[in-house]
Amino acid sequence: MNQPSSPFSKQQLLPQEEKLEIMLQKGELFIGIPKESQYQEKRICLTPDAVNAITAHGHQVLIESGAGDGASFSDMEYTNAGAVITRDTKKVFGCPIILKVEPPTLAEMELINPQSTLISALQIKTRDKGYFEALAKKRLTALAFEYIRDDEGKYPAVRSLSEIAGISSVLIAAEIMAADEGNGLMFGNISGVPPVEVVILGAGTVGEFAARSALGLGANVKIFDNSVTKLRNIQTNLNRTVYTSTLQPKNLLKALKRCDVAIGAVRGKDRAPVLVSRSMVENMKKGAVIIDVSIDMGGCFETSELTTHNKPTHEKYGVIHYAVPNIPARYPKTSSISISNIFTPYLLQIGEAGGLENALRFDKGLRNGLYLYHGILTNRMVGEWFGMKFSDINFLIF
Repeated sequence: MNQPSSPFSKQQLLPQEEKLEIMLQKGELFIGIPKESQYQEKRICLTPDAVNAITAHGHQVLIESGAGDGASFSDMEYTNAGAVITRDTKKVFGCPIILKVEPPTLAEMELINPQSTLISALQIKTRDKGYFEALAKKRLTALAFEYIRDDEGKYPAVRSLSEIAGISSVLIAAEIMAADEGNGLMFGNISGVPPVEVVILGAGTVGEFAARSALGLGANVKIFDNSVTKLRNIQTNLNRTVYTSTLQPKNLLKALKRCDVAIGAVRGKDRAPVLVSRSMVENMKKGAVIIDVSIDMGGCFETSELTTHNKPTHEKYGVIHYAVPNIPARYPKTSSISISNIFTPYLLQIGEAGGLENALRFDKGLRNGLYLYHGILTNRMVGEWFGMKFSDINFLIF
């Protein structure tokens, strides 16, 4: 008698390896937000609304008294949102997760407990080797928010702050021109009055939002960049035809001679390229304004010198230079809301994943922001920049 044939193959009948789904356990986060100690830094990482959203998910937030004052957020607003306010700086730095805008100073680092998590900006250009050695000694896990990528591979924090810097550059130029030292011109399309001429170097996010603001105020805009793709994209994003050119010295000099405002928004790998020479600045109109947004990377105008928010301008060859690094700090409330919008979903995601360790496993974009893991350097750029050993994070967490 023939045996009925089995619907399964011999291979399928063998014992199989079972793949179990890893269940994520929600974790409670304990976040400390100290008051920013860096000169002229008034921003804060979380707004009261963001704190409310985070505490509503069962997490705790400890804020140093006065941390939100510079951004016009009071202690009372944070208390009402569910945060705990303290005057004890050491207690805030003792939290398992520290949230800051600026990187902590070496003195502040002494207050952080070993094995804590630090989330802040990295600002690699202002760091030294000893700084990372001090972080490693504490066996900290550190995330740089400017290196966190989103689902599209973009850097949301950089993009957001660049938007603010681009808009700010035009608003600042308008203020300077109207002030006593300016040439008395107003941004605006006034009937019978020639419009203000604006030259923008760089067709990235800063350049795009500077152009958008200048055009909105009625200015004539000329955009220069060596990337034809970027120039094409900026035309598309602005949804109108504007003058665009590659960075040819002859065309650039001609535009600078006629312009009332020149905005430098070109970045570089190590340093911003110097695109406007001293002699080019000499040929500009008296009373013209230069806004060097790239000054935090050395500046793209040869005549730019670092200034501060207290004394933001200096004059050379009759041209007014504005060269303050960290322009978004001029608008601390807007910048704080912008940063907070980026931080909040990531913090909730870390809580949902059961802690940073699990979140890093499942989010490649978040992992991109990691530069220190339990004291082990994981960022190639930092390692190569300072000649330090680094490890691939993918081998450490999987």
